Amino acid sequence: MKIYLDTCSIHRPLDSKNQVRILLEADAVLGIIAMCDSGEIELVSSEALLYEARRNPNPVRKQHAFAVLDKANTVIEINDIIEQRARLFVETGIKPLDALHLASAEAAEVDYLCTCDDRFLKKAQQRSNLAIKVVSPVTLIEELNL
Repeated sequence: MKIYLDTCSIHRPLDSKNQVRILLEADAVLGIIAMCDSGEIELVSSEALLYEARRNPNPVRKQHAFAVLDKANTVIEINDIIEQRARLFVETGIKPLDALHLASAEAAEVDYLCTCDDRFLKKAQQRSNLAIKVVSPVTLIEELNL
């Protein structure tokens, strides 16, 4: 099984745990990362994720993101097809970087793209022609029966 964690999911374990939802999502992401470490899940990265990680001004978050992304077996390079697909997503209200994540995840033929971004999640789930499932970390853990 192949999983694509977007940047907000990767960073979720570092967020303040002052809400139950954040705590649950953080634990779910840590579980997903542990499954990547054990080989049960294949983590997929992309140039878009690496770009976001490099731009992060917070050194702890930057280091964490690169540590997670280093676990990926595959890094999707942005090409014309991915850019074209991302433009279609942008036309439906998805932010440009989120659209690149979605298009990259599709190109990698992942099973799930995992996000903590409610707006992105809602917009992506409204699309009926996606080749992948877009879910929250908690939903992913539930679907994997963990």
